Amino acid sequence: MRVAWATDIHLDFLGDEQVRAFAATLAQERPEAVVLSGDLSHAELLEHHLRLLAGVLTCPIYFVLGNHDYYGSSIVDVRQAVVELCARRSRLRWLPACGVVSLSAETALIGIDGWADARLGDPAHTTVVLNDFFHIAELAATLDPQVRARPGLLRASDREPLHRVLRELGDVEAARCDELLTAALASHPQVLIVTHIPPFAAACWHEGRLSDDNWLPYFSCAALGEVLRAQARAHPQRRLMVLCGHTHGAGEAQIEPNLRVLTGGAVYRRPQLQQVLELA
Repeated sequence: MRVAWATDIHLDFLGDEQVRAFAATLAQERPEAVVLSGDLSHAELLEHHLRLLAGVLTCPIYFVLGNHDYYGSSIVDVRQAVVELCARRSRLRWLPACGVVSLSAETALIGIDGWADARLGDPAHTTVVLNDFFHIAELAATLDPQVRARPGLLRASDREPLHRVLRELGDVEAARCDELLTAALASHPQVLIVTHIPPFAAACWHEGRLSDDNWLPYFSCAALGEVLRAQARAHPQRRLMVLCGHTHGAGEAQIEPNLRVLTGGAVYRRPQLQQVLELA
């Protein structure tokens, strides 16, 4: 089974012909499936860009959403729009709604969007300010209007409601993954798990090194990591591989003997194929 994987392609930085050209580079690999691990575009153009990809690629396109995909809208509204789009375009498949996908008798595919849950690193003292806080409705709603108008005013105390929401989002995503992974491991010896946010500090690569405590709160999903580690330890004869992105740094982390995480690198305006996975 040939699976082409790309992540953080940020198609909103490209013109339509450039998007089609990128899709054509994926098609040249003759994949039987394409997997995209989030940050495909932004809310206003997401459906348009997914349609462009589906117009070039002839295989199923399995994808999860990243934080940028919600910019300019809300998590609820974007996910609803994606569900409706996939119902009209059978080639497009949002993984959280697909359940367990049997790629072969050997390998299952599952996916969740994931969310940075402000647990790892030093969330109480981080100085990092992300556009997410102001351009995603559910997160912006946690901030005082004055802070929304002037991001430079964001203080540690302003982050407490924000972090509560981030942790709730991370917990929901982790619980969904646990449910999907339990079902997948019951029927397949190998599971490919696609998500946007790295689930371990050891997978948060950026510019050739691991992220520090200042960035880790918004670069990782600790709740998902706990689920993956527990499942791997409970099923030592099964193999788990995670594909993620978000940090724009490439790297690999062997978390358990049977749990490996690949983090994809990315550069704005230069979407790229990460690799073609040859799966049994």
